[in-house]
Amino acid sequence: MKKKILLFGIIILAFLIRLYRINFPLADWHSWRQADTAAVSRNFVKYGFDLLHPRFDDLSNVASGKENPQGYRFVEFPIYNAIHGLLYKLFPFWSLEVWGRLVSVLFSLISLVFLFLIVEHFSNTQIALLSAFFFAVLPFNIYYSRVILPEPMMVMTSLGMIYFSIKTLENCELRIADLILNIIFGIMSFLLKPYSLVLLLPIFYLAWKKWKFNYLKWGVLVFCCLMALLPFIAWRWWMSRYPEGIPAYNWLFNEGGIRFKGAWFYWLFADRLGRLILGYWGLPLFVFGLILEPSKKEGLFFYNWLGAIFAYFAIIAGGNVKHDYYQVIAVPIICVFLAKGAYFLLTVPSKYFSRLTCYLLFFICCLFMLAFSWYYVRDFFNINNPVIVEAGRTADKLLPKEAKIIAPYGGDTSFLYQTNRKGWSIGIEIEKFIKQGAEYYVNVNIDDPEVKWLEEKYCLTQKTSQWVIIDLKRYCERK
Repeated sequence: MKKKILLFGIIILAFLIRLYRINFPLADWHSWRQADTAAVSRNFVKYGFDLLHPRFDDLSNVASGKENPQGYRFVEFPIYNAIHGLLYKLFPFWSLEVWGRLVSVLFSLISLVFLFLIVEHFSNTQIALLSAFFFAVLPFNIYYSRVILPEPMMVMTSLGMIYFSIKTLENCELRIADLILNIIFGIMSFLLKPYSLVLLLPIFYLAWKKWKFNYLKWGVLVFCCLMALLPFIAWRWWMSRYPEGIPAYNWLFNEGGIRFKGAWFYWLFADRLGRLILGYWGLPLFVFGLILEPSKKEGLFFYNWLGAIFAYFAIIAGGNVKHDYYQVIAVPIICVFLAKGAYFLLTVPSKYFSRLTCYLLFFICCLFMLAFSWYYVRDFFNINNPVIVEAGRTADKLLPKEAKIIAPYGGDTSFLYQTNRKGWSIGIEIEKFIKQGAEYYVNVNIDDPEVKWLEEKYCLTQKTSQWVIIDLKRYCERK
């Protein structure tokens, strides 16, 4: 009973702190990627839930290098977007952005429960509760648990896959319900982010530990993997029919040959792990967790999980160095080793170390870890350029609903998203875009030479000290 009360308290704490700035405009950290995701959801609401043809707002060739007049957006299978859009359509009393963040928060809370169950299965309730606590309060995870991205759902589905794989492997008699849930969570995880395949490593370790060379039982696991992979393979085949909607992705693997270079180690292990996630002072707890002897039941399971994350860092080297949200998949296992290190400090025998000193060290490490991590992560919540929000809302009020617009912002779709219109996130080829249907031009950089040129040729719809809206359908002569 006490265990359930504590876990429930951690869940409530996690939920409340994730409500921070829940209703802010979609212009915070990584707003370009969030805007692309939210645009797919919004277009489902506008034009129907066609999951096989997801579309976002950008009609340019920036993402894929190919002309994309339909605005196709083929990345992860749009499960997250369908849930997001459906909830907003059914309950429109909150904005699309609030619903997107709440959906992510919900998936994060389910992830917390799965993490608790996995750790409790191998360790003990205390370490499981500590793992859940760290998952709830790490500032890096707080932010990335309430973004409009598929990552929170991917973390939840991958943890669900691991949990039900454990249940499938550990039960003496095969239960169909566990098997089906294992396959379902695997399907969703791979469809959302195929790199979650690396998490099969700790699952295979458990299978080897339990079955060794029992090929008949291995067949069950292979069957589950194949069933989970088939929808992903089908989705990739379907995507290949729409190359204009597939963003360039080769850079993800080893852009600039950065893998295992000094910069790779610095960005991933010093900057992201040491600074952003662990706030420097979490490193002692993490190291204590690494050196603490695992229980017999646990074996090398958590080390294999950590090894899978290292393999992922190495395989997707370019993506991990370039974007910090790629490390979200590593947070659960980081929390496990933090919890093991904390448990070591809190339970170490007094004949070896001063109990008071250990308690004090635990408190200081936790306090400074959260404080210093928050010091850096807090800026993620800020609206970096509020002008694009104001200009976008103005354009949304003034312009026809189906008008296509040019909203140049260096290829970043954040500004285009704010206008609630389809169009182009770059300028330069204005005449070409007009031929393709562009009707209005909106820019927040009023000193841009392109703005001066267009002002001389086309009529102004509105001009302020911060933005300009130009009607590309009407020529105007200036005296």
